Amino acid sequence: MIAAQEKARNSGVSILSRVLDVADGPLTPDAARAFVTLKFPKSDERRMNRLATKARTGTLTETERFEAEEYNVVSHLVAYLQAKAQQTLKKDRRKSKST
Repeated sequence: MIAAQEKARNSGVSILSRVLDVADGPLTPDAARAFVTLKFPKSDERRMNRLATKARTGTLTETERFEAEEYNVVSHLVAYLQAKAQQTLKKDRRKSKST
């Protein structure tokens, strides 16, 4: 159990979270808008879908398993950045309405 907690604490998403938390101030609205628009190119989406299909059938090679894990890490990082960006934009909208 401790190993799993340590692994989660040192995941890319957790590390990025700590980096953003100590960065100089919150995301700017412009930066937030840029993060919200991040998305995988169609070619990467197709590759992720092929890897997911192979994973479900248990036919991933070692190299494909590594690739799938990397896509998973990046997709979690993008999702985290987008969630932070949405929070920033929501605060910015509330701030704009109150002024």
